[in-house]
Amino acid sequence: MRKAEIYIHDILTGILTENEEGYHFCYDEIYLKKDNPESICLTLPVSTSEYHNNVLFPFFDGLIPEGWLLDIATKNWKLDPRDRMGLLLSTCFDCIGAVSIQPVEGVTNDD
Repeated sequence: MRKAEIYIHDILTGILTENEEGYHFCYDEIYLKKDNPESICLTLPVSTSEYHNNVLFPFFDGLIPEGWLLDIATKNWKLDPRDRMGLLLSTCFDCIGAVSIQPVEGVTNDD
């Protein structure tokens, strides 16, 4: 199982998990109690329910570098370009825009 904390403007927003059942995203309980919490994207509106998908949610997949930048990341960090969660955890800690991804410490980030 692999987990990532999802931040908007350096505020913990939710947790993304990959396990044998697929991908799961849920908003942080404390974040949900804020006045007017912002959704991570239009396809994952603010909700107390957990979202599930068999493949990495398109929003998160879209954060992963493409083209020559992806080539550099896969070669330098010896990443599998088909391991979308691994790429997300390794390359999206400082994304362009408001969202950032941080691996959850103490969780095995291997398949």
